[in-house]
Amino acid sequence: MSLLRENAVLALFTCLALGYLVGKLKVGPIQLGGICGTLIVSMLIGAQHVGVNADVKNVAFALFIFSLGYLAGPQFFANLNAKGLRFGVLSVMEAVVVILMAYGIAKMGGLDVGTAAGILAGSATESAVVGTAQEAIGKLPGITADQSSELQAHVATAYSVCYLFGLISIVLLTSQFFPMLMRINLAEASRELWDKMRGAGGGLEAGETAALPGLVGRTYLVSQGEGSSLQQLEEAVRQDASIEGVKRGQQVLKVEPGLKLQRGDRVLVVGLRDAVRETGHELGPETSGVPGLDSPLTVRQVVITDRKVAGQTVTQLRERETAATEGIYLTGVQRVDQDIPAVGETELHQGDTLTVVGTRSKVERFTKAVGAKVRTDSADWIYIGLGICLGVLLGMITIHAGDANLSLGTGGGCLISGLVFGWLRAQRPTFGAYPPVAAQTMKDLGLSIFIAVTGMAAGPDAGPLLKQYPLLLPLSGIAMVLVPAFLGLFIGRKLLKIEKPILIGAIAGQQCSTPAITAVSNVAQSSVPMLGYTITYTISNFLLPLTGPIFVGLIGLKT
Repeated sequence: MSLLRENAVLALFTCLALGYLVGKLKVGPIQLGGICGTLIVSMLIGAQHVGVNADVKNVAFALFIFSLGYLAGPQFFANLNAKGLRFGVLSVMEAVVVILMAYGIAKMGGLDVGTAAGILAGSATESAVVGTAQEAIGKLPGITADQSSELQAHVATAYSVCYLFGLISIVLLTSQFFPMLMRINLAEASRELWDKMRGAGGGLEAGETAALPGLVGRTYLVSQGEGSSLQQLEEAVRQDASIEGVKRGQQVLKVEPGLKLQRGDRVLVVGLRDAVRETGHELGPETSGVPGLDSPLTVRQVVITDRKVAGQTVTQLRERETAATEGIYLTGVQRVDQDIPAVGETELHQGDTLTVVGTRSKVERFTKAVGAKVRTDSADWIYIGLGICLGVLLGMITIHAGDANLSLGTGGGCLISGLVFGWLRAQRPTFGAYPPVAAQTMKDLGLSIFIAVTGMAAGPDAGPLLKQYPLLLPLSGIAMVLVPAFLGLFIGRKLLKIEKPILIGAIAGQQCSTPAITAVSNVAQSSVPMLGYTITYTISNFLLPLTGPIFVGLIGLKT
C-alpha cells in the first residue's frame, strides 16, 4: 500500500482496473457494473489511507456531467412534446418521490445531510447525484472543512450501500416481477408489439441476422413486360425495391423513370428480398452477375437534424419524403446510445442516428434531406471548453430561499450547458464536433475517475457509518426503489395507458438504470422496451442530478 500512497496515478488506475474487474461479476440477471465495482474497490483501498487530490475529482466530474448532457441534449429537447411529456410524468414523479422519501428518512432517523444525500443518490441509482450533493454540502453556510469532508464521505458510503440494494431491486422488479404482476410473457408481448409496429417497415431485432438477407440485389433478363417503364415497375413495389442498372447489349443505359425496357435487356434490381422477387416476376429469369451492372451499396450513419423529419414515423417519412427515401433502406435506429426498433411505427427524433443502405448518390441525397453524416473527426475543444466554462459560471449562481441557499453547482450548471450545447450541435452539425464515441468515452472515464477518488476519500469513514446504520441503509435503498417503481407501474398503466413492454422499459429509464434495461432486454429478447427507456432515461438524467443540491438546500446542517 505504501507504493499506492506515494503514487496517485498508480492508485487511481488500480481502482479502475480492479473495480471494473469486480463489476463483471454476475449473479443471475444482476451484474454490479464497473461504477459500483470501482466504488467498492476504491473504498477498500481508501481505508488504508490512500488518496488522490480532490481537484482531480472535480475536473473528472465536470467532464462527465457535460458529456452526459451533450449526448442527451438532442433527445431531451426532442422529448419536449406531447408524447415525451407524457412519459416525462414518470421521471418527474421519480424525482419528487425520492426527495420526499429521503427527507422523511433523514428526519425520522436523525441522519446527517451527507448520509441522507447518499441514500438519495444510491436509491435513485444515479451516480451524478453524488457529485452534485457533495458539491452542495461544501457550500453550506457555517460548515468547517473537516465537517465538509466527513459529510461528503458519508455521501459516498451511504451511496455505495443503497446503490447495491437499489440496483438489485430495480433489476429484479423490471425484468422478473413486473411481467409476472402484469401477467405477461415479456418476450411474447414484446414480439407481438414488434409485429404490430412493424407494418410495412420490416426489420430485425437488434443483434439479429437473417438466415436469408432482407436486402438483396438481383439481375434479371427481360423476356416479358417489355415496353414497361422503370417508373411503372418501381411504383408496383412502392419503395421496397429500385432499379439500379440497365444494360442493353454492350451499353449501360442511364437509369431514368421514363426509360422503357426491351426484350433482352438485363436489369439490376436492389431492395427488400420479397419486393425484388416480385419485380423479377414481371421481368423474366434471374441471371448471374452482369459486368458493368455491379452497383456497390453504401452503408452510412446519418443523424437527424431537420425539424420537419423529427416527430414522423419511419412509415410517414417514406410516404412524405418519397424523393429522398427512394432506394434507401433503413437498417438501424440508435437513440441515446441504445438501439431501438427500426420499424414502420417507430417515431424519429432529432438527434437519432439512422443506419441506411443504398447507392452512394441516393445515400447522399437522403443525408442532405434529413440531417448530416455522422463524423468521427476530432473533437472541437474550443466548443467543449467554452461549454464547460459556461456551465461552471452558471453553477455559481446562488438563490436565497429563506435559510436555504440553492445553487446548481458545477454539476447542475455543466449538465444544463451540455444539454444546450449538444442540442445546438444537432441543429448545426457544421461546428462544435464532439464525436459520440469520444463523448461516451469521456463520460465513462470522467465518472469512473470521480467515483474512484470519491471512494478513496470515503474509505476511512466507511466502517463507522456502516456500523451505525447496518439496517437503515439497505432497507432505505430497497424502499426508495419499490415505491416510485410501483407508482410508475400504476400511473403508466391506469393513467397513461402505456403498452406493457414499453412501460417496463420506461420504469427502468425513470431510475436511469442501464443494468435494469439490459436485463429487461435480455428477458424480452427484443429492443421494444427501449422505446420507453430512452425517453424517461433522458429526462431523468436531467432531473435527478438536480435533486442533489435541492435536497442539501432543504436539509442543510439540520437533522
